[in-house]
Amino acid sequence: MFSAAMAPEEIPPTPKKVFFFDIDNCLYPASKLIQPRQDTSICTNSGVEAGVHERMADMIHVYFEKHLDLSPQEAIDLHAKYYAKYGLAIGGLMRHHDIDPLHFNSEVDDALPLDDMIQPRIDLVRLLQDVDRSKVKLWLFTNAYVNHGKRVVKILGVDKMFDGITYCDYTKLPFVSKPQEEMFAKAMVEAGTHNMEDCYFVDDNYNNCNMAEKLGWNSAHLVEEGAPVPVDQACQHQISHLDDLRQAFPQLFKQDV
Repeated sequence: MFSAAMAPEEIPPTPKKVFFFDIDNCLYPASKLIQPRQDTSICTNSGVEAGVHERMADMIHVYFEKHLDLSPQEAIDLHAKYYAKYGLAIGGLMRHHDIDPLHFNSEVDDALPLDDMIQPRIDLVRLLQDVDRSKVKLWLFTNAYVNHGKRVVKILGVDKMFDGITYCDYTKLPFVSKPQEEMFAKAMVEAGTHNMEDCYFVDDNYNNCNMAEKLGWNSAHLVEEGAPVPVDQACQHQISHLDDLRQAFPQLFKQDV
């Protein structure tokens, strides 16, 4: 598995292209359960309810109510405000309230029962296996804290397939997160790439993909089937399944598969 032992400035530049993957609602589906699995010995993503985003939102609202002394509606409204302005709730909490970010993380992200919500994905493993690793470095790029990111990819069964992770460091100010330009610069430094055109990116968030495109990254916006389709595309590529990345970025995949 990737290691956090090396500081970003110690990571040597890579001659490879870097394929950045968002984690939540991207590496696993956000859609609801259609029907139960008939064979529990086979792990697929068909019909699986992840529900992580909704469950996390509920836990954030409870945290706001409890620690900021807000009503349920006030908590929902403030969460929406901070998410729109900073990309995630903790960004507002760190800037405007005397909140220990690691305490927030322990009561929200780390408290999620992820083992009951997501499962290994054979289709994701196969997709990543088909990336041409002689030319491409695989990198995780998340707005979550490192604990959550590592938990998710381990459960999905792909933790050993990525070379590293760029995450939001809840312990540092100024706080940066996607879609801030500084966060994309941080990802490039940590992944060891200097050229925008060598960066490939997939995310389910419109603003993140739009910013990546503006910066010169090659971006694909994941809009899951059944989700609202944006009037204007966030970036050049809009896909409904991760497997569509094979068509969006064929140059990143082995040619004999």
